[in-house]
Amino acid sequence: MPTRNYKAEYSNYHSTEKQKKRRAMRNKARRTFMKSGRIKKGDGKDVHHKDGNPLNNLLSNLRITTQSANRSRKY
Repeated sequence: MPTRNYKAEYSNYHSTEKQKKRRAMRNKARRTFMKSGRIKKGDGKDVHHKDGNPLNNLLSNLRITTQSANRSRKY
């Protein structure tokens, strides 16, 4: 198995402004549900964006799912 080049991976993907904004909005959606008490840290739940757009944090677009269900979705 080849080894991962984490430095190249970060510079090519994670450090772009677009990805930073999308990650920040996913974190914001999770914080919203944590503040309301609907999820807790370490509970094995993810916040799913129904339309696949992490920039759309309307409550009607968000739902709580298990990690395995949310991460297996194909958009």
